[in-house]
Amino acid sequence: MASTQNIRNFSIIAHIDHGKSTLADRILELTHAVSERDRVDQMLDSMDLERERGITIKAQSVRLSYTAQDGQTYQINLIDTPGHVDFQYEVSRSLSACEGALLVVDATQGVEAQTVANVYLAVDNNLEVVPVLNKLDLPSADPERVKDEIGEVLGLDASTAVEVSAKEGRGIAEALEAVIANIPPPPDTRDQPLSALVFDSWYDSFRGVVMLVRVKGGSLTPGQRILLMSNQKRFEVQELGVFTPKYQQVKSLAAGEVGVIIAGIKEIGDARVGDTVTLVERPATQALPGFREVKPVVFAGLFPTESGDYPALRDALAKLKLNDASFTYEPETSAALGFGFRCGFLGLLHMEIVQERLEREYDLDLVVTAPSVEYRCHTVGGEIKLIENPADLPSAGDLDFIEEPYIKATVHVPQEYVGAVLKLCEDKRGTQKGISYPSATRVIVDYELPLAEVVYDFHDKLKSVTRGFASFDYELGEYQRNDLVRLDVMVNGDPLDALATICHRESSYLRGRDLCRKLKELIPRQMYEVAIQAALGSRVIARTTVKALRKNVTAKCYGGDISRKRKLLEKQKAGKRRMKQVGKVEIPQDAFLAVLRLD
Repeated sequence: MASTQNIRNFSIIAHIDHGKSTLADRILELTHAVSERDRVDQMLDSMDLERERGITIKAQSVRLSYTAQDGQTYQINLIDTPGHVDFQYEVSRSLSACEGALLVVDATQGVEAQTVANVYLAVDNNLEVVPVLNKLDLPSADPERVKDEIGEVLGLDASTAVEVSAKEGRGIAEALEAVIANIPPPPDTRDQPLSALVFDSWYDSFRGVVMLVRVKGGSLTPGQRILLMSNQKRFEVQELGVFTPKYQQVKSLAAGEVGVIIAGIKEIGDARVGDTVTLVERPATQALPGFREVKPVVFAGLFPTESGDYPALRDALAKLKLNDASFTYEPETSAALGFGFRCGFLGLLHMEIVQERLEREYDLDLVVTAPSVEYRCHTVGGEIKLIENPADLPSAGDLDFIEEPYIKATVHVPQEYVGAVLKLCEDKRGTQKGISYPSATRVIVDYELPLAEVVYDFHDKLKSVTRGFASFDYELGEYQRNDLVRLDVMVNGDPLDALATICHRESSYLRGRDLCRKLKELIPRQMYEVAIQAALGSRVIARTTVKALRKNVTAKCYGGDISRKRKLLEKQKAGKRRMKQVGKVEIPQDAFLAVLRLD
């Protein structure tokens, strides 16, 4: 068993698309962890979704062996983390398993919003941060400017930052030497009782629940009986393993190491992320501190298109929840869509990824309702209700006022686009809180914005008005009172609860009009007229009509008296009226997401 002096545990953190996964690939090549034949791009991104979108969704750990310039061989546990703000919980969990972090900054783009957020996460976890400048091969790279930005914005000494080109494989050995020199080894606590932090887990059809742990104290071998401290459940360890990056069995896991425990856990709820594993014979006195509980900020309904798939959706959500502890779900019923689940997500991209994973990995066909946020409703009687679904809003007579959540947004943007960003934030009912100039070309704008406005299309519009150069990060702020109303959508007089939204009274008419117009394009024509209306309470504020398909009933009338044709048309008219009374309009999936794509 190697000494902990020769172990280094670190994460790679960065803003999205700054080259984390490419750097991880080069480190795997340098340490000969993968053969030339097995080598592919984004080695640690195992999901098809990650490769298709070019983003990291799940943090992945890998154990490597590296012989340093001092002649000693080091065991390196590397964790590649996501860069998008919606997957920040993955990053915070990964950092709890490390002593240090490799901060990758694009030498052309410089410090961006998520760079700042990830560095603060690392500092909160008392980690040693080693700055690395990537993409030095690009002609527009400006390492000196970026070093100044790192010092100015992050307060880190970047004078000795390692300069690399992950694409060309330059400077990778120097980055690993910097890790060994600057990141401290884990403390040697192998003589203490076993305590291991579960920082990831997933469900395997053959082995049950698989737990990825960082051993903080003691050691563990197969055959020993373990105790999960949150629920006091006991299991026998069947197998221990590590990823190198392929799965490989090991004979033991000791303090300072990262590895996998398989203990025949069949119940998905038993192995929770953030739990502490200890031994039955010699238990630890107290559990390790878990992770900060994350609160979902975007809520949407997930419904199976076939009502018989409801049990399959319930099981799939339970398995996915084990793998991604940052989303929540609870059963919900909709008049329009039947039985389903109300799910909470960390953002729109997170919602999209969860939906795609459910459809791909569990072969489900889903309808997703328009996302909303959690409102605080104050009733006339002084009661406070938290409302995630606009359909649950109390009636106008019982309602006193509504408060909505605000966020503190930070936008990093090149100087020439500042005006466009300020206009966009003002259009979204934002309040400017500050503006600063860390360098001659970069500007940091601080705004307070209603979360509901950000959920819809803020990120897309921000990228449009700044040609993709702006980056955006946020944290939740306080609730604030506003003049908010519920906008109902009715199709043929029947309210569609799944399309109800809560919006500001000033923008309700425009949103209602645009929504009716959008639905008119999406709802297929029937044999009768379909009326689409937007209403505030009992007052209709916008309306449009999907024209009826007309069968040519007079086609077989050759000549003759006009009254004969008129009689057929009157008969058709009466039939359409009757059909309208009993007809049911099928609403396509696109209609529920139309709320998102209003111009």
